[in-house]
Amino acid sequence: MTVTAFSRTATVPRAVTFPRVVTFPRVLPGTAALSKLVLVCLVCLMHSTAVSAWGYQGHRVVGSIADLLLGPNAAAQVRQILNPDGSHSLDLRKSGPWADCVKSVVRHSNGTYDYVVNPEHYEYEVPCRPFKSEEERARIVDYASRNWTNCLPPSDASDPPPSPCHNTYHFEDVAIQRDRFDRGFQGTNDHDLVAAIGATIAVLQDKPAPAPFSIKDKKEALMLLTHFLGDLHQPLHVGAVYLDASGKLVDPDIGHAVDPDTATIGGNAILDQNVNLHGEWDDIPTDLGDAETRELLAEARSVPPSPGPTSPGPIETWPAAWATDTLQVAHRAFEGLSFQRTEGPPHLQWIVTFDDHTAYLWQADIAKRRQLAKGGARLAEILNTIWP
Repeated sequence: MTVTAFSRTATVPRAVTFPRVVTFPRVLPGTAALSKLVLVCLVCLMHSTAVSAWGYQGHRVVGSIADLLLGPNAAAQVRQILNPDGSHSLDLRKSGPWADCVKSVVRHSNGTYDYVVNPEHYEYEVPCRPFKSEEERARIVDYASRNWTNCLPPSDASDPPPSPCHNTYHFEDVAIQRDRFDRGFQGTNDHDLVAAIGATIAVLQDKPAPAPFSIKDKKEALMLLTHFLGDLHQPLHVGAVYLDASGKLVDPDIGHAVDPDTATIGGNAILDQNVNLHGEWDDIPTDLGDAETRELLAEARSVPPSPGPTSPGPIETWPAAWATDTLQVAHRAFEGLSFQRTEGPPHLQWIVTFDDHTAYLWQADIAKRRQLAKGGARLAEILNTIWP
């Protein structure tokens, strides 16, 4: 028997995407933590074909914008960290998809790990080609193995979850009723997206990664940061709707707990005809390809610097502030939508209808471009701040 990460699926025709898996809840002491962990594992099993932010194209776009906005010292540091052999073969653009390539690692029942290419979907390997060497594949497997059970209470680490801990580093699930990101809200935890970004920043600042993260070195941290800054700016990787059987909004923070029968998994359980809503937001505008454009670069240069109105305070506080900014975009992503549940447990599904579908997709296209530009600008800003 082999225990694997959820299979990567290409749910959107124009962009190959990777799995997004529901997060573990905030870990509380005692039996409450175990019961919540079991509850969320059940939700994970119900939604095994979810997707990840932007597809590899979007992550490359974010990285390519940052590549062009780095100051001389930051650019030199990035080059040296990503290419210790002096080859200059890796940059932020190529490194962007690395954290999704990790999802090809499987855990066997004997506790060993392997990188497994899906023979039915060789296209998943396109963004992972820069990491095909024996050394780079070993790095991927090593990272996955170190971050598979590390988010579990020690008593449960011997019984791995159906989804590895590193999958939870990619997102938040903050209810759209909230107006800001706060660690006290449901849909957050100490190993979520905001926390993961903070861990990578710490390592790049020559500090240890806080628990439960295991980040071996600056190269690992830099590749993760590049990916996670992209994730942070996909609205459905931060904001979420929780829906009841009639399709009405539910507020998980009222009862201080998430009912799995209301979880839409970042929109993955919501269908817009033949495409799930999350996948619709992952699909970047086709004219962008997988690199920066003049227009995106100009948009990125106009992003207000930090500290500033959207990110006051020191660098450690920026990820949470930017999550709040993205949550505001998620509010708009769910405006004018209504829902109807078509399937109950264990395979929950809702369908969405729009006040004006065409206008919605047009506005989503504009928002995606703006968010990709923000992601690249803010990635560069972090690196220029660390290495001025």
